[in-house]
Amino acid sequence: MAVTAPAFEAIAPPASSARRRRYTEDQVPIGKLLLRMLAGLVVLVVFILPYTIMFFGSVKTKAQIRSVEPTYFPTEWHWENYVNMWSTPETPLVQNLISTIVISVFATLLVLVVAMPAAYYTARFRFPGRMVFLFLVIVTQMLQPAVLTSGLFRQFVALGLIDTWAAMIFINAAFNLSFAVWIMHSFFAGVPKEIDEAAQIDGAGRLRVLFKISLPLVWPGIVTAIVFTFVACWNEFAASLVVLSTAGNQPLSVALTKFVGQYETSWHYVFGVSIVAIIPVVVLFMLIEKRLVGGLTAGSVK
Repeated sequence: MAVTAPAFEAIAPPASSARRRRYTEDQVPIGKLLLRMLAGLVVLVVFILPYTIMFFGSVKTKAQIRSVEPTYFPTEWHWENYVNMWSTPETPLVQNLISTIVISVFATLLVLVVAMPAAYYTARFRFPGRMVFLFLVIVTQMLQPAVLTSGLFRQFVALGLIDTWAAMIFINAAFNLSFAVWIMHSFFAGVPKEIDEAAQIDGAGRLRVLFKISLPLVWPGIVTAIVFTFVACWNEFAASLVVLSTAGNQPLSVALTKFVGQYETSWHYVFGVSIVAIIPVVVLFMLIEKRLVGGLTAGSVK
């Protein structure tokens, strides 16, 4: 007797055709696609236009910017503005750039050194007061340096650290630590404990498990914390304005205000310094864009 295939096999469509039909059904109509592209173009123009205006202003003269009939495009391109602004008497921009880099880099490193073990421990161990500790950590995110400037000033005067890079490194690290702990905590909590237990059975200690096993698995979360911490430190203004009084120790965010006077403002230098200050952050995002997007999407799922 001949063996026939089950009835459902006879009527079921091939897998390839099902995949093709599902793909064709998910295709976006050309009209809706053009509408989305137009909306994306509008958003792009809205976000890019201020930076474009700043760039055009940075290559104009002071007279062109303050002319009665201003124009968006410069009539003459003065690229020497980007050279002259480094030797202006208002502020030592070279030292300000170095100060910004040192404070941002070391504050970010300090945040990583403290946040990684804290996030790992809170994700792996259940200890008394754990939720209270995590709540207090997130509460500190509500406090901003601008609100606590007077207290910070008195504290660092007592410590003898006023007007130093160390003071701003500690301040930036303290105010960005909570975000880093929470985002890393969510990633460490998403890694199964069995992986750590298997490594410990093989003879690995806690530190080795953290650095050799767990960190590679939560690397997108670490990259996300690094980017947001670095950008926050790079853009910090209020505490730097109060704690740092020497012109050479101040970051670019504070040095930028030196070109704004009571009766006259050097807008071409303001725009030029702003463009220079944006470039490192843009380059950082370009270098780690894929890991940053992966970290944000993975964190939302976890």
